[in-house]
Amino acid sequence: MRALALGLCGLVAALFAVSLTVGPAEIGPGESLRALVMGDAGPLTLVMREIRLPRALLAALVGGGLGLAGAAMQGYLRNPLADPGLIGVSASAALGAVLAIQTGVAAAVWIGLPAMALIGAALGVGLVLMLAGQHGGSLTLILAGIAVSALAGALTALVLNLSPNPFAASEIVFWTMGSLADRSMSHLWLALPLVVAGAAVLLRLGPALDALTLGEDAAASLGVRVERLRLSLVAGTALIVGGTTAVAGAIGFVGLVIPHILRPLVGARPARLLWASALGGAALILAADIAVRVVVPERDLKLGVLTALVGAPVFLHLIWRSRRLEA
Repeated sequence: MRALALGLCGLVAALFAVSLTVGPAEIGPGESLRALVMGDAGPLTLVMREIRLPRALLAALVGGGLGLAGAAMQGYLRNPLADPGLIGVSASAALGAVLAIQTGVAAAVWIGLPAMALIGAALGVGLVLMLAGQHGGSLTLILAGIAVSALAGALTALVLNLSPNPFAASEIVFWTMGSLADRSMSHLWLALPLVVAGAAVLLRLGPALDALTLGEDAAASLGVRVERLRLSLVAGTALIVGGTTAVAGAIGFVGLVIPHILRPLVGARPARLLWASALGGAALILAADIAVRVVVPERDLKLGVLTALVGAPVFLHLIWRSRRLEA
């Protein structure tokens, strides 16, 4: 485990350094890092501290949060096909952001869009918990999440359909694709407390998730309060997904792909998979954000598009492998 932890930490650190040195400005790596650490408030220092540093920090934060939430969700449901978006938080947050763009709140004040996204996420998770009920099982939670996601998706499509402003509709479509471009330290300070709080909640669930691998009845006999575990899981996931979606848009497949890749390396232990997936998710988003700036530098390739292109084949592979195991 120590070798895996060191390897993942080293990978995240290396990708973070590369992320700081990649951009449209023709600046060498050494010059970029010197401007960041020993800058004199010139244009180069401004680029590093106000553009590249927030983007790299947000990439690590968003990826780590989504990877952690995905591992926790898969551990609770005992299903490798589970995803943080399964409880409807990301779709609800997206609906809130879409309404902010359509009503002009996003243009009036910079915090309008992320604030509306957070409100949407809170309303969505509240509706999911209300539908699932206090004593509902994991299947009820999944069905409630699917219902809320479908409702939020339908309302988002309705807003797009009725939008009289083609520029707002275009902005909505591009925002839902997910991106870290043009983000500032203000976005980081908005998402950071939410993601850290959610991560603190989910990381404490490791022993309970390990016990849950034996089944809910066996876990209960070991002292695990399954209902409290479910509430903590939903709360932690909602904080992370709501915070990341509010500042970066909808970025999918991270919480699905990373736990699947790392699970064999941690002995399929949910508690170990939590921290490993957080580091792996940070590495994936950092690498993807570097790729969108390198592969097609003249076009604004969206981060969520690239993660979907990578994640969809992995998702299909998971389905195919599950089918073969059931045969």
